[in-house]
Amino acid sequence: FSEGKKLTQETRGWVEEKGKTVAQRSKEYAHDYRYFPEPDLPPLSISREWVEEIKAKLKAIKLREDRQDWFMEVHGLSLYEADFHTRDKSEADYLASTCQVNRAISAKAISSTIMGPVHEIINAKNINIVDFSEKVPPEELSKLVALNSQGVINASTTKFVLGEVFNTGKSAEEIIRERGLSQISDTGELEATVIDVINSNAQAVSDYKAGKDTALKFLVGQVMRATKGRANPVLAGELLQKKLDEG
Repeated sequence: FSEGKKLTQETRGWVEEKGKTVAQRSKEYAHDYRYFPEPDLPPLSISREWVEEIKAKLKAIKLREDRQDWFMEVHGLSLYEADFHTRDKSEADYLASTCQVNRAISAKAISSTIMGPVHEIINAKNINIVDFSEKVPPEELSKLVALNSQGVINASTTKFVLGEVFNTGKSAEEIIRERGLSQISDTGELEATVIDVINSNAQAVSDYKAGKDTALKFLVGQVMRATKGRANPVLAGELLQKKLDEG
């Protein structure tokens, strides 16, 4: 402001002493803005049809908490599992789609596979669940989990086959057939290996008879090693325990 210029009541309070910041201009009084429309905003006309369309879309959108409840109530997942899968909408969609393929398969088994082997691949390849699903769609993951649940392959083989499905694009059945990876669940076929493991591990057998439970786990591991991971670990444990208790 130049010297001698009369200040309005609105701006006079800005000037206290020389050298301080002062207001450079003033506008209409604030209450004036109540009496005319904002000139910089064009009129906006919203149709009732458009409002209803938006409302319908909003109803179709599931909030994260809603999906958590759905996974827990409908599929029996724990809060931890539901929370894990709903951190990413795409992963929640992938899990839901996989569960829908075959309702006879446990959703918890599918969840476990996604949380474990699937995420190992995702982290190793530095990709996301959408990239993964392009190579392993829900239908293929569902088949793989079913094969594990039915005892055709065990957990370690499931992990290996999943990696091969991702890398080669072949189906799980094709990989299992080509590699001869079917789980050995026939007692007669597995019994010879169990006997051989017992005869080859005298110290472990002695430890088991002395009451050391870890010895049985060691022997099961040797059976798994001898069969290249194909043995049914539960059946192997039962056969070992039976043979050890008999002899």
